[in-house]
Amino acid sequence: MAKLGAIKPMSALLSEAHKEGEHELKRALGPVNLITLGIGAVIGAGIFVLTGQAAAIHAGPAVTLSFIVAGITCAFAGLCYAEFAALIPIAGSAYTYGYATLGEFVAWMIGWDLVLEYAFGAATVASGWSGYLVSLLQDFHIYVPPQLTTTRGDLLYFYQAHWLPIGSLPMGINTAGMPHVTGVFNLVAFVAILVVTLVLVVGIEESANLNTAMVLIKLSAVGVFLVIGIAFLLHHPHLAKINWHPYIPPSEGPGRFGIGGITAGAASIFFAYIGFDAVSTAAQEAKNPQRDMPIGILGTLVICTLLYIVVSAVMTGMVSYRTLNVADPMAVAIDVTGIAWGSILVKVGAVFGLATVMLVMLLAQSRIFFSMSRDGLLWKWAGKIHPRFRTPYMSNIVVGVIVAFLPALLPIDKLAELVNMGTLLAFAIVCAGVWILRRRMPDLPRPFKTPWVPLVPICGIVTALYLVWTLPALTKEVVLAWLLVGLLIYFTYSVKHSKVQKALGTAR
Repeated sequence: MAKLGAIKPMSALLSEAHKEGEHELKRALGPVNLITLGIGAVIGAGIFVLTGQAAAIHAGPAVTLSFIVAGITCAFAGLCYAEFAALIPIAGSAYTYGYATLGEFVAWMIGWDLVLEYAFGAATVASGWSGYLVSLLQDFHIYVPPQLTTTRGDLLYFYQAHWLPIGSLPMGINTAGMPHVTGVFNLVAFVAILVVTLVLVVGIEESANLNTAMVLIKLSAVGVFLVIGIAFLLHHPHLAKINWHPYIPPSEGPGRFGIGGITAGAASIFFAYIGFDAVSTAAQEAKNPQRDMPIGILGTLVICTLLYIVVSAVMTGMVSYRTLNVADPMAVAIDVTGIAWGSILVKVGAVFGLATVMLVMLLAQSRIFFSMSRDGLLWKWAGKIHPRFRTPYMSNIVVGVIVAFLPALLPIDKLAELVNMGTLLAFAIVCAGVWILRRRMPDLPRPFKTPWVPLVPICGIVTALYLVWTLPALTKEVVLAWLLVGLLIYFTYSVKHSKVQKALGTAR
């Protein structure tokens, strides 16, 4: 059992960080690339979908407070991620940091958990991307066969020139006699994941440049939404007063409005914050990671938290929070202004915005696979680097194909429920790791140091575990089942091929 606590030596990690050559990842990312990479993941499903759902289901107008709670929790973890990413600039994120501090078994579990997080995260976003793209095309009377735009068994009705799920139809409408079809396979989401996978195989620099361009487009769309929305509220202050009152609606049950709704809202929107932790998985591809990784991680967190707070405040001021439990809440909000092109612009921004989230999540997941394979904990094919593109192409392809089937077959609400727990557990592991390493190796040169240790790590651990406790029981059960599958792989393959354990055996 002692082997389960085997720690990967810091000397080995630092040696890997300085390797160069055609069999290693290409260092091509600067601080701007890293910040846009993070924004690419964070400003996506959260701002275009989850903001409205968190307001309607959990917090009401106080969803702004939910983002502040989530942002503070992320700030504790972000400071710890920044220290680790500058100190150990290799792919792997929380998995690598856990290996260096808490031992192989904990590292395996968090790595396996992150695989689930990013896979279901990318699949969730692909479902949302499909919905926005199909809706945008229908605005121009371009119709993809509706059976191929949603999952098997879902009913779509043709209403006002759009194919809509029953939940998006006006309340009380009679569907008898309306044209309708039953979903078979979400081909749009399936193809989206495959195209993003191809981009990632071609190269990290090309992927990052494409991501930067799409981030600029979606930030422009968010900016226009804010300009239109703030101008509308300034001309209709009475509407904002009505919609923001009461700011914290009275409790209607556990996790629904009241103070409990604010914390439940914070847990539900944690999906929106996966991006800043995904930045750390690109550490081995940063040009100057000691300087640039803290800038990328903390810059992403600050910019995105401010945007979330402002957008949620404007959105809930424009329309009643109870109307925002839809797939396109920003479009619903901007429709009240009467500016027809506004809704189209938001959908264009969402299409580009969600595409960048898919790209970053699949990039992060394949890099964790790559790191685990290089340590001998996963099969050798996962660690292969393409001789020309210098990317982990086998990990990209295998992961991409598997993930492509998830949004094609599973509805978005089931996918989204499974993501947040992985993020929060990773945050707790990284915070604990910083604290432990400070005690074990206090004199280690650290390019970036987390302030107020151990207070910041302890706050990060406590807030992350509290939000885990507020998640639905189904989420915990599915993650537990996934971890049991991971244990089977670990004890039948990983312990026999672990390079760290082989090194310990040789040393003895």
